[in-house]
Amino acid sequence: MAAAEPLPEQQYDCTVNELKELMEVRSHEGIQKIKDKYGDVHEICKRLKTNPKDGVSGTIVELTRRRQAFGANTIPPKAPKSFLRLVWEALQDTTLIILEIAAIISLGLSFYHPPDEEGESGGEPGESEASWIEAVAILVAVILVVFVTAFNDWNKERKFRGLQDRIEQEQKFAVIRDGVADQINNKEIVVGDICQVKYGDLLPADGIIIQSNDLKIDESSLTGESDQVKKGINRDLHLLSGTHVMEGSGKMVVTAVGLNSQSGIIFALLGATEDIDKENKKKKKEKEKENNKEEDGKQADGETAMKTMDGKADGAVDEAKKDVDSSDDESDSEGENKKKFKMPSIPKKDQSVLQLKLTKLAIQIGYTGSAIAVLTIITLVLRFCIETFAVDKHSWSNKYWSEFIDFFIIGVTVLVVAVPEGLPLAVTLSLAYSVTKMTKDNNLVRHLDACETMGNATAICSDKTGTLTTNRMTVVQTYIGGTHFKKVPGPSDIAAKICDIIVKGISINSSYASKLIPPEQEGELAKQVGNKTECSLLGFVVNLEQDYLQIRDEWPEEKFHHVYTFNSMRKSMSTVIPLPEGGFRLFSKGASEMILKKCTLILDAEGQPQPLLHTDKDDIIRNVIEPMACDGLRTLCLAYRDFTSEEPDWDEEHLVVSNLICVCIVGIEDPVRPEVPDAIKKCQGAGITVRMVTGDNINTARSIATKCGIVTPGEDFLIVEGKEFNRRIRDKYGIIQQELIDKIWPRLRVLARSSPTDKHTLVKGIIDSRINVHREVVAVTGDGTNDGPALKKADVGFAMGIAGTDVAKEASDIILTDDNFTSIVKAVMWGRNVYDSIAKFLQFQLTVNVVAVTLTFVGALTIKTSPLKAVQMLWVNLIMDTFASLALATEPPTEDLLLRKPYGRTSPLISQTMMKNIIGHSVYQLTIMFVILYAGDVIFDIDSGIGSKVPTVHFSLIFNAFVMMQLFNEVNSRKIHDERNVFIGMHKNPIFLGILVGTFAVQIVIIEVGGLVFFTVPLSLDLWLWCIFFGVGELLWTQIMCTIPTDKLPRICSYGTSASENEVPSITEMDDGDTNRAEVKRAQILWMRGLTRLQQQIRVVNAFQAGLERMSDKKSLNSVHEFMSHITTDSYRLPNNQDDDANLHSVEATV
Repeated sequence: MAAAEPLPEQQYDCTVNELKELMEVRSHEGIQKIKDKYGDVHEICKRLKTNPKDGVSGTIVELTRRRQAFGANTIPPKAPKSFLRLVWEALQDTTLIILEIAAIISLGLSFYHPPDEEGESGGEPGESEASWIEAVAILVAVILVVFVTAFNDWNKERKFRGLQDRIEQEQKFAVIRDGVADQINNKEIVVGDICQVKYGDLLPADGIIIQSNDLKIDESSLTGESDQVKKGINRDLHLLSGTHVMEGSGKMVVTAVGLNSQSGIIFALLGATEDIDKENKKKKKEKEKENNKEEDGKQADGETAMKTMDGKADGAVDEAKKDVDSSDDESDSEGENKKKFKMPSIPKKDQSVLQLKLTKLAIQIGYTGSAIAVLTIITLVLRFCIETFAVDKHSWSNKYWSEFIDFFIIGVTVLVVAVPEGLPLAVTLSLAYSVTKMTKDNNLVRHLDACETMGNATAICSDKTGTLTTNRMTVVQTYIGGTHFKKVPGPSDIAAKICDIIVKGISINSSYASKLIPPEQEGELAKQVGNKTECSLLGFVVNLEQDYLQIRDEWPEEKFHHVYTFNSMRKSMSTVIPLPEGGFRLFSKGASEMILKKCTLILDAEGQPQPLLHTDKDDIIRNVIEPMACDGLRTLCLAYRDFTSEEPDWDEEHLVVSNLICVCIVGIEDPVRPEVPDAIKKCQGAGITVRMVTGDNINTARSIATKCGIVTPGEDFLIVEGKEFNRRIRDKYGIIQQELIDKIWPRLRVLARSSPTDKHTLVKGIIDSRINVHREVVAVTGDGTNDGPALKKADVGFAMGIAGTDVAKEASDIILTDDNFTSIVKAVMWGRNVYDSIAKFLQFQLTVNVVAVTLTFVGALTIKTSPLKAVQMLWVNLIMDTFASLALATEPPTEDLLLRKPYGRTSPLISQTMMKNIIGHSVYQLTIMFVILYAGDVIFDIDSGIGSKVPTVHFSLIFNAFVMMQLFNEVNSRKIHDERNVFIGMHKNPIFLGILVGTFAVQIVIIEVGGLVFFTVPLSLDLWLWCIFFGVGELLWTQIMCTIPTDKLPRICSYGTSASENEVPSITEMDDGDTNRAEVKRAQILWMRGLTRLQQQIRVVNAFQAGLERMSDKKSLNSVHEFMSHITTDSYRLPNNQDDDANLHSVEATV
């Protein structure tokens, strides 16, 4: 009998649980555990059947086997809500519940005829029939609204999950397989993979260090400790998923992935995997049944071996839940786990500019609508009681209950009409539509509100490299042996000794992830992979006819004695290697002025060291570095130093990297993108100030800024370096003062030689400034790890999709997938389009509301009923507004959006022009409606419908004229800045045209065949033409409204400013200590949410936005990372009160 093939886990000498236990210890204790159990890291690699240098085999069979044995590097997302669940949530809306209850009571009363009234039931023919049909119609309308809402929610979730998948596909990590380093998707990483770790990475899995260079990790996402942890062979070998690489580089062997990693286990503790928990338990029971049927009786071994990838996930969840003593009830288990694993509270995220204005507007409209609704009910009840019981002397009868129910339904319907429940839907649709389109314009939106916030941007603080420039760097000038070469020298132009030092210094003292890939076709340029500055230096080596790969093979990273990796504080990189004859050699490269200051010798033309005096340094700066910088070149200095005596203390960096020998200075060209000057000109025309914040030399920065058009000769602008900027904004005690920043930032255009701290200080200073009336809205670009604080502080943070680190992407709101400044301009255009789309819908919606509420209220006072029946208003308000929000929210942006100034942070949401249009069109429509209501029977020679309990031509005409005017006013609402041509561009929006035609067609059906359901009767052709004429009159009335000068209107005509952000009820940290104050605010919010349909729509938006924040940057399992980062310290947001130098000087410590 043939032996059974061993199961996946049995093919390796390590089990999942052993590897998990290995990752639970840290520091020296972890090193000791590895020594005691395995010997060393190489023995772990041997047991995992992986080569520390070449990695695992990349065959499908091998990778599948490893996933079956150790699990996949995924954490399955929570299952989406079912359609029925969304229907149930939509039914929870308070207003709809009130309508349902009132309709059900009305329906019951329509069938109830008291015995004492049998002889009195001589009402109009069909009156009782009409009463129950209207009640049923209201119920049907509510059900239809619920299903439409649920479908919209379901559709939005589907789109957002698609966006998450798109972001997920962008997340890759450097892995070595079969000796070849390649970028692979995080989902594909398996246990045993050899990963290259570098500065700025977000680790996708747990691992053990094989080799490291000055590695420092931020583990705050898991431990809550903000201090960076030094990692190394003799310090701490354990790298954990979800942590950030803040400095250094190295390699690790992956030991745990997905739910078996440390962050995956925590994710399970927080109950995030309960959906797969049920499925896994079910599978486990099935496997147990199968194992019980095994004839060899090896149930225990069989059960363990039969666990596959799903089983491993189940094991991780089960173990996590055992650790917190969870019960069998899953809901109890989740709550229990959350209590036992207590995490810091999530900081409340500030509302966006539009959210602040909409929240305040919605609440105040809700108050007004509630007051009018209550007043309508009271008026109807009092009038009925006075006329029936006081004037007509009738006694009480049960039949009057139906009258009171009708009054109540009218009042609730007024409330439904008054509250713009289509508003959040318009916001959601506009954002979803814009986000989808922005992806095609190279803007990957992570936070939805960033889309509309960008439309209000007044300032952009941009990086230089890669954003304003092509990021295709090339060495074009050099200074070697006392000679300034304006063209790159060949190997025959410089001494062999100097050439050897340059080639080795560049090849060794650079990240081995940086390399040049030969072109596929002759004549093309080599492809630069990795750091573009290092790639330009490698290109210099190739021009010297040398092979940097051969040198790297001779000097693998394992031979490095010590490495000082590049960071924004050092602005340099240094690598120490042992010399064959004994001693050590240090290669260093970095910003030319900084390295030159540390040099005491310089190589002459023969390669011999010569003294480098201060005067010589000044001459080199004046005659070499500054001319290069004025040509727009980035300058770097290459140097070295030999240690032939005793070994120094490598931790004393300031002593080690000193007394250097200058080898050469290179000038690197990074051309300005050809489309950038035009894009910056558009920004300036749109009222947006562009500032360049760079780490380059001030002369280089000035040259690039001039070429881009950021600064123009003759203008009043300011260009300063980081040191000078810090000196000007601090008082005599070294404290940053806002009034000092306010003296600088309005004129500042270029901040050179700046650190991430300087960038954060500038951004915070501009945002906090109040010297402008509307205050500033700031966008920032960043690519480095330490750009995180500035990206978080900015109103909109843009991370570079190509050159950006994972930390920068995680802190950002939008990722530029092409690293191009022109994509930011497109984001501005889309953002303004979102803002305008909301404003267009508001103008249309509020006009409808004002007319409908006024007509209903006046009708209740004068004719004892509403001219528009409840079911008619439900059609107009709930159905038609849904279509209107879709039509107006999908207007494509135009270049004209960039021809006006930004709205700003505190400008009113409803402008004076919009208010003029709302009032003007309301007056027109109400005039027409009141004329038809009170004189329509005479003018059109029809019977009056006042007092009738059955459908009439009179009231059908009122309803139809009302809808026609709304349809044509919807066309007017496409323009909100007094444009006379409201048709321009309408043919480019097929959705708008389709909805317009569709709504008109449905209205024809309602009027002609609606009958008792919609309380209508068919209209003659001439009455239809009159209704259409009233609608066309809206277009003519718009031309009259455009002639009224807006600037002559009083300021009170603008509405919806967010100047006083505190006026918007929200529970803040200050309220936590004041119970009464918090309860009052909480009551306001809950009351308004229950009173309007805004609650359910906003809940959906927030839910998906939170999901986007949690999962968008997950490298498959990075949903854990983002989730945990937000749980701890809101990622890299600096506290607002930390303005002092001690708190802001070290961004590393803050992170």
